Formats: sequence, C-alpha cells, structure tokens
Amino acid sequence: MKLIKNTLAALLAGATLLGGASNSMAADKPVRIAAPVYGLRSEFMKVWTDWLMEHPAVKSGEAKVTIFDGRYDPNVQNDQFDTIIVQQFDAIVFVPLDIEAGGRTLEKAIAAGIPVVGANARANSKMLTSYIGSNDDVGGSIEAQYVVDKLGGKGNVVILEGPIGQSGQVERLKGINKVLEKNPEIKVLDKKTANWSRAEALALMENWLTAHPGKIQGVIAENDEMAIGAIQAIKAAGLNVKDFAIVGVDGVKDAIKAAKDGEMVSILQDGKAQAQGALDIALRAVKGEGYQPQSEIWKHYGEKLPWADGTAKNYDVPWTIIDEKSADDVMKMISK
Repeated sequence: MKLIKNTLAALLAGATLLGGASNSMAADKPVRIAAPVYGLRSEFMKVWTDWLMEHPAVKSGEAKVTIFDGRYDPNVQNDQFDTIIVQQFDAIVFVPLDIEAGGRTLEKAIAAGIPVVGANARANSKMLTSYIGSNDDVGGSIEAQYVVDKLGGKGNVVILEGPIGQSGQVERLKGINKVLEKNPEIKVLDKKTANWSRAEALALMENWLTAHPGKIQGVIAENDEMAIGAIQAIKAAGLNVKDFAIVGVDGVKDAIKAAKDGEMVSILQDGKAQAQGALDIALRAVKGEGYQPQSEIWKHYGEKLPWADGTAKNYDVPWTIIDEKSADDVMKMISK
C-alpha cells in the first residue's frame, strides 16, 4: 500500500509539472486573430490589410493574423465566420460588406465567446465588442461641401456610390444628402453604385458624359478608386479634368498624385490607424487590462484618438483633407 501511495504521489506530481509546462507553453503561443474583410479587390483594402500585418505584435510573433477575403459577398463572410468559430480563433477584426448581414454574422462569434472588433465598416449589432473607423457621415459631408464650394453653390453633379448596403455607402450618402439639401441649386443628374471599382466608375462616367453632354460640373465619388475612374473617363472624352469639381475618399496613392496635380480632392481615411488600432483593441480584449497598445497611431493622434484603456465602444479616426498643398505631407504619412 505504501508503494502504491508513493507511486500515485509521484504520478500526481508529474501531472502537476506537465500542467505547469503546458500553461507556460500556452502563454508563449501567439494570439490568433482572424481578419475577415469584405474584399481585397480595391487598393484601399489591400493597403488596410498590409498595415494590419505591419503591426508590432504581428512582427514580433505575439499575434498571428489570418486574412479572410470576403469577395464582396455577405454569404461568403457568413461562412468564413463558421470556419473561424470552428478553428477557435482568439479574436476577430471584422470589416463587413453589409451593415445588416454583418450584424447577424458577428453575433454567432460573440455567442461562441470570441470578441469581435469592428473596423472601417460598421455592422449593425449592439453585441460588437468595439468599433474603430472614420465617421462616414462626416466624410460624406466634407465631400459634398467641397463640391458645393468649388461650384459656387450652383451646378450639376453625379454621385458614384459604394456597394449598396455597405456602411460606407449608407453613411457617406447620408452626409452628402445633408449638404445637398441645404444647397438646392446643386442638381444631381445621376446616382449609381460602382461598387468601389475604378473600372465600373469609368464605364458609368462614360455613359453619363454621353447622356448629359456638357452638363456635368461635379463628381462626388464615395471612394478614390471611383473618382479616379471618373477622371479617366473625362480625359478619354477629351475634356479638361480641372473644369470639374471631383472628390473622393481614402487617400490611395493615385488619388494623392491626382490631388497634387489639382485634378481632385481626396479625404484620407487612415487605414493604418483603423487596422492597427483594431488589432490593439482585439489584443486588449484577449489579454486583459495589463495590455498596452503597441501601434504608434495612438501617439500620432493623441487626444484626437484616446486609447481609453482599449475598452471604449467607439473609436473615431479623424479625417484629413488632401489637396495640392497637403498631398506631399500625406504621401509621407502613409508611406511605410
């Protein structure tokens, strides 16, 4: 009996030691972050995910990020969440395509105990752990006001929209409409989605220039890719781009170059701040109150974007207007 007791004691001690070793190994494992984004066709989302992978925690191995391309399909994103849940990721950074479908999709991850940080595009759910992005209502207002001012409060415009139902499309259009309602002498000749696509916007603008010859003075594009597509169509038609008031959103490099040349104005949507800020917030949700943010974006914005211990429900990344004067400075800012 004494021998059996000693053997059991040794086995239990060994189990304890093994358990301790296992916990130590678990502590050294990287935090696994899933990043389902609405689609990687546009330059902005490619840049956005590049900044995510440049986060100090990813570079050091503290976090391991897996990007999921939603291919502009909410059903694809829904299926990806099933995979993420089955594979037991530690947290999710979510950029949804559809504001309503995205809300329903994320709730099953929350129910499975996985924190979900929304970024860049909103999903309609109160269960979201936190959200970081730029206020698209404000962005749309800035866009429309630029065109109104350049046209002196009178003229005809066309509006290029993002994918219908995506929060950027919904909120930016809301901001655009607020400004246009106050300026009734600005007439909207046409409005249609080009799905954030340069090629689709080029084709649409070609059609509009034919349908409204000599009547279009302004182009309000809800992103830069579509604004650039419109510029290409205007040039192909043999018209002077500088005769038009053209505005976009994002601050992609081609748009910054066009802004420097006086062909358009863009509004910087800081993809680095959104992506790296979201990862810091996700790591805080996993690691707890001892976690300190690692991205430099918090110091860059300071009081304009407070860390708030990583637990605020909403983080509002400021917009930056890009024109001929500011283009060089913004290009330096976004360059890695």
